[in-house]
Amino acid sequence: MTDDPEYDTDFREHPEAYEIGRGEQGVFKIQPYKDELLPLWTIKTLGDAETSAANIYDQFEAYKDADEFPGMDLARKYLQMGWTRALRYAKYPGGRKYDDDGTEREPQRWYDEEKYEISQVYKEYLDRVREDETYARRRESWGDK
Repeated sequence: MTDDPEYDTDFREHPEAYEIGRGEQGVFKIQPYKDELLPLWTIKTLGDAETSAANIYDQFEAYKDADEFPGMDLARKYLQMGWTRALRYAKYPGGRKYDDDGTEREPQRWYDEEKYEISQVYKEYLDRVREDETYARRRESWGDK
């Protein structure tokens, strides 16, 4: 555990404490959603990723039905993380974007074709979330609280 207050907050009980943040920020901190979504997430194989992305999207829909915006947003972040992580492995051997000295490696197009296909699976579901009217409306109004 850490002293970070996010680790001590149950965002289902205290949704008002949730902040959207940048990119994938919070995917490993926001409880109980992290514990519900992380076990679903994988980019190991194309088949596993197809199941994973569909299950995360199903969770997004369940959170939407329950009017739980923090869960909806975390599901979006897990889909985004699937897309971005798989793309990194598709472009860089071993998924390593930087050498040990901090120099950015030259991306290879497409070093790993399966990881590229996996990234596109996640991207399709991510786009569905981003285009969801309820999600867009809730996200826009979230900052007004």
